[in-house]
Amino acid sequence: MATKTADDRRKIFVACVLLIAITWLVFGQTLVHDFVNYDDKTYVYGNWLVSSGFTARGLARAFVDTQTGNWHPMTLISHMLDVQLYGLKAGGQHFTNVLLHTIAVLLLFLWLRQVTRSPSRTGNFWPSAFVTAVFAIHPLRVESVAWIAERKDVLSAIFFMLTLASYFRYVRQPTLGRYLTMSILFAAGLMSKPMLVTVPFVLLLLDYWPLNRCPAFANQPSRKATPSREATAWQAEVGRQKFKRQGWSKLVVEKIPLFALSIGSCVVTFILQERSGGSIAQLPFSWRLQNAIVSYVTYIWQMFWPADLAVFYPHPENHLAFWQVVLATAFLVAVTLVVFALRRTRPYLLVGWLWYLSMLVPVIGIVEVGLQGHADRYTYLPQIGLYIAITWLVADLSFSLRSHRRVLVAAAIIVIAALTACAWKQTCYWRNSETLWTRTLAVTRNNDVAHTNLGMFLAERGQVDEALPHLQAALEIRSAGVQPHYRLSLSLIHCDLGYALARKGELDDAIAHLRKAIEFQPGYADAHYNLGAAFFQRGRIDEAIAEWQRTLSIRPNDSGAHTSLGNALVQKGSFREAAIHYQTALDIAPHSILPLNNLAWLSATCPDASLRNGAKAVDLAQQTDQLSDGKNPIFTRTLAAAYAEDGRFNDAIEIALRAAALARAQHDVDLAREIEQDVDLFRRNAPLRDFSLTNAH
Repeated sequence: MATKTADDRRKIFVACVLLIAITWLVFGQTLVHDFVNYDDKTYVYGNWLVSSGFTARGLARAFVDTQTGNWHPMTLISHMLDVQLYGLKAGGQHFTNVLLHTIAVLLLFLWLRQVTRSPSRTGNFWPSAFVTAVFAIHPLRVESVAWIAERKDVLSAIFFMLTLASYFRYVRQPTLGRYLTMSILFAAGLMSKPMLVTVPFVLLLLDYWPLNRCPAFANQPSRKATPSREATAWQAEVGRQKFKRQGWSKLVVEKIPLFALSIGSCVVTFILQERSGGSIAQLPFSWRLQNAIVSYVTYIWQMFWPADLAVFYPHPENHLAFWQVVLATAFLVAVTLVVFALRRTRPYLLVGWLWYLSMLVPVIGIVEVGLQGHADRYTYLPQIGLYIAITWLVADLSFSLRSHRRVLVAAAIIVIAALTACAWKQTCYWRNSETLWTRTLAVTRNNDVAHTNLGMFLAERGQVDEALPHLQAALEIRSAGVQPHYRLSLSLIHCDLGYALARKGELDDAIAHLRKAIEFQPGYADAHYNLGAAFFQRGRIDEAIAEWQRTLSIRPNDSGAHTSLGNALVQKGSFREAAIHYQTALDIAPHSILPLNNLAWLSATCPDASLRNGAKAVDLAQQTDQLSDGKNPIFTRTLAAAYAEDGRFNDAIEIALRAAALARAQHDVDLAREIEQDVDLFRRNAPLRDFSLTNAH
């Protein structure tokens, strides 16, 4: 017995090592990938709460923050911890995503093996390992793992697996403590991603198989025992487990607290989506229902043939053919009837199928959130049910074949190798925004979201001429829609076009598009912000101030808007009010470099003596210089001016000379000359006074 146990442990260890190896073989490449311009800014590098790192204040705010339009404080906290450990480096965030996915993979394997364990303790090992391997490296997993903003998937998966494991532990010995542990883990999962709201129903399915807690199994007809059928565990568990069988009503009542948690999560999610302008229930219900039915089948097709995957699939609206909807409906009904008919002899089919259907309910599109028709990430946990059903069925059906073990092993190796290769290739497309959206445009049609995001990436990189055709294409595609649902997306596109045109210097056209964006969506903060920037470039300071004030009325915690408003107030000579906005920006985002520099410059050079503070200026300017690694001559100049205001003229001269050298090295001759004039002042023990505050940005 001891030898058998030792062999079993060795097998588990080897399986875990192999699962880790294939997971990192596929996703390890993401450690050198960049952020992408699709929600990564919202969740990480543009989120003031996250970018400040892990702080007591941030920890408290994570539970009430609504910047992302969802309530998932556990996800935000995980991003905050990453920033604390790695700074705002994409590689660190990617590492955590892969690590969390790896942990979820191992937990699935250990749980599945334990919960379906047969008396021999061997019959379920290889099916469990195969299911887990497919979950680990299927190409549909790429979006959840390679996309930093989808941290919520991999984090919620860990709490999902732990909830299942703790439920199994509770069933074996029901105690209040074990139930509370399970409930806390489930709540943490909901606070990672609300998609877990159907977990209580999944637990009811597990009561049916393999836990055998319902009376339906009490008088099963005997069947010839086979090793593969042992792997299903349901029949063997009848005589082995001591679980107390209960009626369905009692099993449902047992889970009422869990259902209450799910309902609460649904209510909070719905409210936040509504308040954030989320596109809830905008398309006609018939369109949403038809798309949902077809999406169920689409996900199954992609499971078997994961080709032409994309980060965004446009909604088909009312363009689905009648025959598509009919065939998809017939397929779903037929499969449901078959698995129900086989529920006594092959209960894993019913459980796996209903696992898949139920876990997709929150994201299948009946309640519409976003413009997508379907999304790869939504299959992350639901498809586990299909993997279990199909794998256990193949194990049963193949038992009568000669050399069935060798056939199954060979087939499993081929399948895993093929999926690994496809997933590795799909992960390559997530290298950066350009590769991601270029690939998306190559495999989808009429994709305004892909055109918009690729256009914005190019515009922000300074390739405005290359960006404009993509943004114009996005506007043409979306303008063809007549639904009110598209007012938000039209506003987004007009806003992005305005931003790109402003970068090109075509300010009149930029202002026209930004006004159009506001016409479609009056409460769109980014459109007001960009319109303010265009006015500021045009020299229309009062109008810029009005737009930035409007931005802050919509989004009070916008550090950038406070900084820009401060700059505009400086131009009006309202130095004290400008200082207040710079300080507010720093209160929101303590490590934001522009308000740090601007407040330091104001404290060092302001003509209003009551606002000057040499010590404060030095402290702020030192932080600014450190954040820029001492490579930005503008920020280094600020440090020199701060030293001068503090009376440390020798330090001011040394730092100013370094700033001038940096400016010349970067071919900014005009700036270098200005700084050299500063040096002359400092040598005369005279601090710098800047009546226009030109070093504020």
